[in-house]
Amino acid sequence: MDTVLRGARIADGTGSEPYEGDVGIGEGRITAIGGPGSLTGSRVVDSTGLVLAPGFIDMHAHSDLQVLAEPDHLAKVSQGVTTEVLGQDGLSYAPADDATLAALRAQLAGWNDDPPGFDWNWRSVGEYLDRLDEGIAVNAAYLVPQGSVRMLAVGFENRPATESELDTMRRLVVEGMRQGAFGLSSGLTYTPGMYADTGELVALCEVTAQHGGYYSPHHRSYGAGALEAFAEMVEVSRRSGCPLHLAHATMNFSVNKGRAPELLALLDDALADGCDITLDTYPYLPGATYLSALLPSWAAEGGLHATLARLSDPDTRERIRAELEETGSDGAHGVPIDWAAIEINGVRDPANAHLVGHSVAASAAAQGRAPSDLYFDVLLSERLGTSCLMHVGHEENVRAIMRHRTHTGGSDGLLVGDRPHPRAWGTFPRYLGRYVRELGVLSLAECVAHLTGRAARRLRLPDRGLVREGYAADLVLFDPETVIDTATFDAPRQQAEGIPYVFVNGVAAIDDGRSTGALAGGSLRSPGRTA
Repeated sequence: MDTVLRGARIADGTGSEPYEGDVGIGEGRITAIGGPGSLTGSRVVDSTGLVLAPGFIDMHAHSDLQVLAEPDHLAKVSQGVTTEVLGQDGLSYAPADDATLAALRAQLAGWNDDPPGFDWNWRSVGEYLDRLDEGIAVNAAYLVPQGSVRMLAVGFENRPATESELDTMRRLVVEGMRQGAFGLSSGLTYTPGMYADTGELVALCEVTAQHGGYYSPHHRSYGAGALEAFAEMVEVSRRSGCPLHLAHATMNFSVNKGRAPELLALLDDALADGCDITLDTYPYLPGATYLSALLPSWAAEGGLHATLARLSDPDTRERIRAELEETGSDGAHGVPIDWAAIEINGVRDPANAHLVGHSVAASAAAQGRAPSDLYFDVLLSERLGTSCLMHVGHEENVRAIMRHRTHTGGSDGLLVGDRPHPRAWGTFPRYLGRYVRELGVLSLAECVAHLTGRAARRLRLPDRGLVREGYAADLVLFDPETVIDTATFDAPRQQAEGIPYVFVNGVAAIDDGRSTGALAGGSLRSPGRTA
């Protein structure tokens, strides 16, 4: 065999207690598992004192472009991630045509940038997956984005789809599933996906289920209507028969402090009725998105140019301001905006660099301006390409939800911008260092299972997520006494400590703590797809 990881403490991804042993790797697979010192190979890695786990699976990633634009993908491989699920929140770059791709590039610049000179040589889901297969650092699964599908079939109009348009959307979802997607995502606080009603979502989930997929929604509210929004997603799952995976399943904003038990009771009741439900979370309090996402849905109808025109009109700006500050817009989760909680963390225009790291309220006060005026003007000058942090989370909710038996890990990390959320670099070591070692919220074996085997079961991956002979050699070695995230809000691009080795398909991506630049990953294609 090529490599032997000798004398590790093996946490195999099932939740069982770790045991001591050797693991052999050859030709991208786990070739043997034996007692300590029992295996030999051309290379032996002394793993004494280290935990050997399956590679971590990031169930909610936004690396759709950066996994291609920055091939070593250090943010993810350095924290032990060997598989990511892309196409999240109903918005990504396939399927698309020339017109919708241009619109998506503009809308998602705050998430993914729009790199100059980048080769956009795909339009279909299958072509995007083929592009990934040209060489990436990790494995990547893809979800068909419902908002992108609606953009193709309906455009940016805020209205119910016609039957013909619904048929087009069904066809696009089926095509994506047949080309290898694992399911359907939606972003129901983002345009144009948020314009879909429950019946439309059920129709798309029905064909998703027929092709072996699952539904992963960013639902309609994480604020004032959070429980009702979660309940709608459960109802979509019940009516369609489609398994449900709740993306970044948090309870945020002041109205939801301490209300995680209500969410978990809702899910437990549905699970008891036979529903197939899982969820993911990140172990941080603030959220992150693009700044224009806070706008009311009507203000974003029609796409970029229509939105910019509204932001340039004084009367319309006042209408938007009143909805943001007094009643709470649907884009802002139905909660009146606290500008002190909205921090600009990424801009595209260097003239706005002084705003980064400060709240909208603080920057406005420094200029003697109303916060809403600064907000509108930044969106105009940035052509909506600005990202922000939302300081709206609650620690008790975070801990309660991560204990749930259906929980998995998802970074929801944006990799671009001046000061991106540190979860892009720190989610998985933070689980292990803070919530296992320091706080004891989860046991080590249980946490590893959340981040590996349980996620692999949701994806129905037959040969990943566990330390088993014959499985793909996606593996991570970490020191349980020192593993910790070092990324902070002030310095977010910092490699974690205590993760010296990461293997993707048997090839070392991190070797003795250093990136090798290996591109041993590629697309994963859904095992449920049909010809």
